[in-house]
Amino acid sequence: MDQNILLSELSYKAIRSSGAGGQNVNKVASKVVLTFDLKNSLALTDEEKELATRKLKSKLTVEGILILNCDEDRSQLKNKAIVTKRFLEIIQKALVVPKERKATKVPKSVVEKRLKDKSSAAEIKQNRKKPNI
Repeated sequence: MDQNILLSELSYKAIRSSGAGGQNVNKVASKVVLTFDLKNSLALTDEEKELATRKLKSKLTVEGILILNCDEDRSQLKNKAIVTKRFLEIIQKALVVPKERKATKVPKSVVEKRLKDKSSAAEIKQNRKKPNI
């Protein structure tokens, strides 16, 4: 993954933020919408695209486009920085290959303890019965 190429493929759009804010919200386009076309990206290899598509399935559109919004701050520049940082974190998490789980053998002491507990429980139940005379 080449981060410079990745950042050059991002497209930003500034729109008016929703919610309270008085007159400022009606005049200033401070909300930033980041879009990234995952399927047609040149920064990612085919394996990375497949892995990211699988992990980000719920966040992608039908066309394979990732859309992120940020309207946390009143400044458009700060929102752009926040959404770019969030995008990089999401992509890096999506590209992490999980370690393969190795099946381990059950320790001998655990097996012995289980059998010992089982036999002691059986013995307790035997002692509850009426004696055979």
